[in-house]
Amino acid sequence: MALSIETVWTRCATVLFVFSGMWGIALPITRYSIPEEMQEGSVVANLATDLGLDVRALVTRKAKLDIIHTKKYLDINKETGELFILEKIDREYICSSKTTSCFLKTDVILENPIRMFYIELEIMDINDNAPVFRRETMHLDISESTAPGERFSLTNAVDADVGANSIKTYYLSESKYFTIEIQTGSDGSKYVDLVINSNLDREEQAVHHLILTAADGGVPARSSTASIILRVLDINDNAPFFNQPIYAINVTENSPIGTLVMKLNATDLDEGTNAEMTYSYTLYTSEKTQEKFSLNSNTGEIKVKDVIDFEESHSFDIYIQARDQGSNSLSGDCKIMAFITDLNDNYPEVTITSFKSTVKEDVAIGTLIAVISISDRDSGDNGEVELTLNQQASLPFVLDKSSGDYFALLISEPLDRETIPRYDITFIVTDKGTPRLFDNETITLEILDVNDNAPIFPQSFYTIHVVENNIPGALLMSLSAFDPDLHENQYLVYFIMEKEIINTSMSMLFSINPENGNLYALKTFDFEREREFLFHIEARDSGLPPLSSNVTVHIIILDQNDNTPLIVSPWRAQGSVFEEVIPRSADKGFLVVKVIAIDTDSLQNSRVTYQLLQTSDSTLFSLDQYNGEIRTTRMFSYRDPRHQRLVVVAKDNGDPALSATITIKISTVEHMVTPFSETTEVPLEFDLFTDLNLYLVVGLGSVSFLLLITILVIIVLKCQKPKPMKMPPAINMNLNSLNRNSVISRSSIISQRSSTIADSTLISSDAYWYSLFLAETRKGKVVVRQPIVPKGAGYFVSSIPRCTGPTETSDSRASTLQYSK
Repeated sequence: MALSIETVWTRCATVLFVFSGMWGIALPITRYSIPEEMQEGSVVANLATDLGLDVRALVTRKAKLDIIHTKKYLDINKETGELFILEKIDREYICSSKTTSCFLKTDVILENPIRMFYIELEIMDINDNAPVFRRETMHLDISESTAPGERFSLTNAVDADVGANSIKTYYLSESKYFTIEIQTGSDGSKYVDLVINSNLDREEQAVHHLILTAADGGVPARSSTASIILRVLDINDNAPFFNQPIYAINVTENSPIGTLVMKLNATDLDEGTNAEMTYSYTLYTSEKTQEKFSLNSNTGEIKVKDVIDFEESHSFDIYIQARDQGSNSLSGDCKIMAFITDLNDNYPEVTITSFKSTVKEDVAIGTLIAVISISDRDSGDNGEVELTLNQQASLPFVLDKSSGDYFALLISEPLDRETIPRYDITFIVTDKGTPRLFDNETITLEILDVNDNAPIFPQSFYTIHVVENNIPGALLMSLSAFDPDLHENQYLVYFIMEKEIINTSMSMLFSINPENGNLYALKTFDFEREREFLFHIEARDSGLPPLSSNVTVHIIILDQNDNTPLIVSPWRAQGSVFEEVIPRSADKGFLVVKVIAIDTDSLQNSRVTYQLLQTSDSTLFSLDQYNGEIRTTRMFSYRDPRHQRLVVVAKDNGDPALSATITIKISTVEHMVTPFSETTEVPLEFDLFTDLNLYLVVGLGSVSFLLLITILVIIVLKCQKPKPMKMPPAINMNLNSLNRNSVISRSSIISQRSSTIADSTLISSDAYWYSLFLAETRKGKVVVRQPIVPKGAGYFVSSIPRCTGPTETSDSRASTLQYSK
């Protein structure tokens, strides 16, 4: 059983003390033995007992120890007399690693009296240090040609311990190529040599990694390792070689010069200059082959050097040698069989042997246009060709294979020059090679025109508005037609198709330029006489036979404010003043007189309004601007003059506006007797016509008259055939005015009691006002007064409206305006 360090130390101290007792007289030295690295405070021995001293004397005599090696490793416990460890003791620090025994010497000094004791403390070694290599990694370069048995010295390890605790042996990691031999020096040191067991091959293993271990003899043993990196140096012992002795490659004919055919890559297991190689042709490679292919001596690239033609040679044999750059260069070679791949390098050809460059657009289907032949100098699939037409557009042609490689181009559909005037026909010839080659040939076929299109007007119906009072010869519109044909088939002539209206030819009213279709008015039109015209214009080309078309023209005359309003009621001679007598006792709102003006214009131009231009007393009379009624605004007083003077202006709504004036002289009487000029008096019994009876008779007569007129108009409209012309605006206005006036006539029956005059107004179809005044005299007489139409006006008033339907130009009436002959 192993003994502890304390037990060993105690036995050694006892033995030394016994020996010191035996040698006390001759050698007064006290020796102790302790192991190194004891813990601080450990007791070495009881110094007071071993020296025969009283413990109390250690204090009284001031016992002390000398300092050893500038460090105080030991000290005395003066209470117990024990010698103990004050600081750990490292034997390798105090003594050299070469020395087997190691002692610490100190003196114990006592005073009163002075006495010295010599003490030797032997430090026993323990295995507290592992072996250490001077270099952790060792590099060795050994040529692969080194013979087995060669030795190589390795760096040895060192151990600070001594004796059995120092280095005992070395170990090498397992290797079939290397082993070690251990040598012992005169001082007991262990040295190691590396020995080669078998031949080295760099190509098999270029680097060897070994581990060298140094172990001491301590218990337990300690060890350390070092790495050995052994690099095998190359020698030129391997020749270059190719991965296969014969290569078969395909080269396309006509490959561009410089095209890479193949890149050789020979292999050399050596390294450095022993592996660097160059490529070259051998003597077996023909000069013709070397002219067709180039070889890069450094990279081994084989490229096309000249034009390669399959028809010239189908294959080439290339012999290549690879040689390394070692001191004793070695080489290897290979053979390359280059087979030339045939290309479709001849383009097919197309030839036009017969061709018509122009045909008429009415040519018959199946007409021959051209004869085409195709050919290809290649053979096999590369020489088989086919012919097609360009498919970008649908062409009215077809290819018919006649015989061999000849084709006929025929018309397959009707031609229309106006749609496509020219055809660019492309013949595409393609072979069946890989890749396919093609060629093309284009011909141009012009289509000649025939007169197969009639002139075309942009519109089928033209409506032209012409303002009356136009200047003769003014341009109304350009009625140009279009003919898609060419040349004389496109030249157009314009005519007005003759048509008479009231014995008047259209060519007397209008004119058209036969070359450009400009339409002119030959006369000045009057809206009050002519309202519209309807006729046809024909456009005819100059082809054979000529073709023509016509268009309908509707001329509408627009009204202009060229007629001044005419005051027809109250009627007075030209330049005279109208006089009116009213009772002075008239109440407020009494109807003095009604001013009626007519305007032969239409629409806005015929709408008349009334204004008081002058008045002697603005507080006495008022004028309604729409119906022209002048009424009293208050009763007369004794201060008002007997005679009043009013100036009334009638103004139309045109631009600029036109107007007419009338001067009215009003006289007041106490007892009114109204004389009437140009009247027909029919005496009636006053008893028969009271106020109520008079109103009833007038109202019943008006209603009956309007009913009769309506029935007659309906009968006339049913009997007439429909007309294409639209109803003039004036008719609508007149019918509306007629209906409105019928209401006015009925409503005018019921008037104020103070009013002695009732009014009923009708508007004729020609916008003339026709007034009927009914008045009741104090004597009970009814007087009917009818205005006289001014002489020379040339117009007559009709209470029956004309037909509201459209009229054709072929009718005898020139317009909807009626006038007397």
